[in-house]
Amino acid sequence: MSSIIEPGGDARSPSFFSKQATIAQPGFSRWMVPPAALAVHLCIGQAYAFSVFNGPLTKVIGITQSAPDDWSLTTLGWIFSLAIVCLGLSAAFAGKWLEKVGPRRTMFTAACCFGGGFIVSALGVWTHQIVLLYLGYGVLGGIGLGLGYVSPVSTLIRWFPDRRGMATGMAIMGFGGGAMIAAPLSVALMNHFKSATSIGVAETFIVLGIAYFISMSIGALAIRVPPADWKPAGWTPPATTTQKMITRNHVHIDQALKTPQFYLIWLVLFLNVTAGIGILGQASVMIQESFKDTVTAAAAAGFVGLLSLFNMGGRFVWASASDYVGRKNTYFIFFALGAVLYWLVPSFASTGNIAMFVLCYCVILSMYGGGFSTVPAYLADMFGTAFVGGIHGRLLTAWAAAGVAGPVLVNYIRAYQVAHGVAKADAYTMTVHIMTVLLVIGFICNLLVKHVHEKHHMTDAQLASAK
Repeated sequence: MSSIIEPGGDARSPSFFSKQATIAQPGFSRWMVPPAALAVHLCIGQAYAFSVFNGPLTKVIGITQSAPDDWSLTTLGWIFSLAIVCLGLSAAFAGKWLEKVGPRRTMFTAACCFGGGFIVSALGVWTHQIVLLYLGYGVLGGIGLGLGYVSPVSTLIRWFPDRRGMATGMAIMGFGGGAMIAAPLSVALMNHFKSATSIGVAETFIVLGIAYFISMSIGALAIRVPPADWKPAGWTPPATTTQKMITRNHVHIDQALKTPQFYLIWLVLFLNVTAGIGILGQASVMIQESFKDTVTAAAAAGFVGLLSLFNMGGRFVWASASDYVGRKNTYFIFFALGAVLYWLVPSFASTGNIAMFVLCYCVILSMYGGGFSTVPAYLADMFGTAFVGGIHGRLLTAWAAAGVAGPVLVNYIRAYQVAHGVAKADAYTMTVHIMTVLLVIGFICNLLVKHVHEKHHMTDAQLASAK
């Protein structure tokens, strides 16, 4: 093992946070890596539960009700939007850095940013400065989200070349399930700290910031990367010519952006996420308006919880299934089945068939989650594993774009329909038909994905130099 010299270190051994120091020793079990990844993804999955703070944050001054100087929901809405934008940007721009310094330093940096973002946000609540919440959770927290999202995934792909889908599904399932822990925990903490002079949000931010920093740091300390040319005992890499389109070659991050495959898969992820994320954000209102006087607010909340379960479970089930049917075939299922289900939903709503309405959306949301967990393995199949972390990071800009496009399609089309006299129960029909069209386009994009041309492949000398 070659030694390196870093500030504060010496030439006798690698720095503790260096990539070399994370190389696993003989006898290390690869099954120790998924828990380390989950320690990070369960934390950053809190992003999906941030909405539990929106109501209390509108009453920071008034305590029991909003005061004239309290923040509005529209003002607070930018916090989450900034976090998602910074997630995509940090994942995209830090890709090369991740491949250079390794997962431990990247994951620890994510812990500092995500945990520190909560601390800065707490100061913003105490001083009632919205800019500190934008900077804290929005920018710092968003950077922590991006770095924390991509770094464990690329490591898992290298440890599980025989089960890439299952491995990424395990970690990204944690991101989908993090909100199920964060939401009740946040509410419980706010109730605990609530007093006559405090709504309890700032104190909750402090506790969560410290807890998330500790958990993510443990994951960073536990992570290991496999030695060069490591492979599971008894496993033979599949031939490049198999129907599952798994290559043995590697493509550099910058070169990947010169291939049509990158942009086709970008569109595949963008269209799949767009078709799901807008519905996820309006699920409660949608089912109540579709079945007026039948579905209560409590039942609608149960519907949202059920969608979250399918979103989380789909991340593991679909990604694991892709190991057997192939990544391209899995996305064919997403787009074909999704288009059919979206087309059928309005008929189930008009006939009052709540059970089929709920079932359709549960399957759709499972494929929404499955799209996130299957795409890293898809990229590894197409571009190799050497730089998959950086390539995955750049592809996540599709998530950021879909995070804007999906809600805009659902919200504005619905508002337009209602403003022109369409009944609220029927206002989503045009929206879901548009989603059907988007999924058909996604099917075509996925169909066009072929093997990466050999001119983009790195030679052994180029690969060694890049490492």
